[in-house]
Amino acid sequence: MSQTDAILKEIRSRLLEISDEKSRLAGERFFKESVKIIGVKSADVGLISRELYKQLKSSDKSFIFGICDQLWSSQYLEESFIACNWAYNQRKNFDKEDFKLFEMWVEQYVTNWASCDTLCNHTIGTFIDMFPQFIEDLKRWTKSSNRWQRRAAAVSLIVPGREGRYLDDAFQIAEQLLLDEDDMVRKGYGWLLKVCSNKHQERVFDFVMKRKDVMPRTSLRYAIEKMPVTLKAQAMQR
Repeated sequence: MSQTDAILKEIRSRLLEISDEKSRLAGERFFKESVKIIGVKSADVGLISRELYKQLKSSDKSFIFGICDQLWSSQYLEESFIACNWAYNQRKNFDKEDFKLFEMWVEQYVTNWASCDTLCNHTIGTFIDMFPQFIEDLKRWTKSSNRWQRRAAAVSLIVPGREGRYLDDAFQIAEQLLLDEDDMVRKGYGWLLKVCSNKHQERVFDFVMKRKDVMPRTSLRYAIEKMPVTLKAQAMQR
């Protein structure tokens, strides 16, 4: 048995040991789409992820990413979370070539908002901070036929957006997704606008007000969620 196979076997054995039907059913209720769930609580998944990663600290990035790819390919939610955590743990070793792999994971393996957001908020968001020229690729994602790739275009900027960075790029992405018909995409760019309002409330409010007559209500509500009541009332008027 290869080292990769041994690690995957241990991960899956640990997850199955503490899985239960109640957790699996509770997890499924969070999603409108069909999601493969083993039935392990997120906190326990995180514990297993951290404990087993300690055994791999000396391994090189390509080996870690190879295991992550195998975890993603199983399509189980819990395994995708471990893949996201382990990829993020390699952030000090990121280089420009890694974007191709991250993009492939989004295109081929992401099937739900939880896996999408976990990968994008941390791993891809950190990568973008290191190599901001790849924001242009996020803008390209807004034209994808893949709903999760379009959502990823927005949610990959959540963390830097919360800190007030890349505002103009966030507006461009929101503009390109403005009339998207997918509810998950609408929530994604609405969320991005909401976090950008932490540091740039006036500019986000102006953006919303200029588009409120055509912006989907879901996106609009997300965008103004943290604004004062008076501004919310203005934005909601038709």
